[in-house]
Amino acid sequence: MKEIMAVIRLNKIGATKKALLDENFPAFTGYKVMGRGKAKVNFELVVDEVSAGNVESSLAEEVSETHRLIPKRLIELVVHDEDVQRAVDAILKVNSNGHPGDGKIFVLPVSEAYQVRTGESGEAVV
Repeated sequence: MKEIMAVIRLNKIGATKKALLDENFPAFTGYKVMGRGKAKVNFELVVDEVSAGNVESSLAEEVSETHRLIPKRLIELVVHDEDVQRAVDAILKVNSNGHPGDGKIFVLPVSEAYQVRTGESGEAVV
């Protein structure tokens, strides 16, 4: 089993959700996160997101006050080893625009998983 963590742009969450669903990955966890990469940030993008209504102006103020962190989405899903590339490809397909800030994808090993409701464990709970 592998955990896939993907940091993506705010405006790509809907397309990412659909792409994963189309590839038969209906379950994932999503978070609102703030961060920045190595590259110099173009803060006009934040202004554009506020203007487009994708980001509340209060959040944009917070971004500017907290060392210029950019709002993003973090999604996590656990998949079988043989499904990793298919899930990664689905995420890449809708999030890659060839620009800095498109995001990052990390793949980590998962040693065990448990279903809380039944106590079942292993590959069957994924």
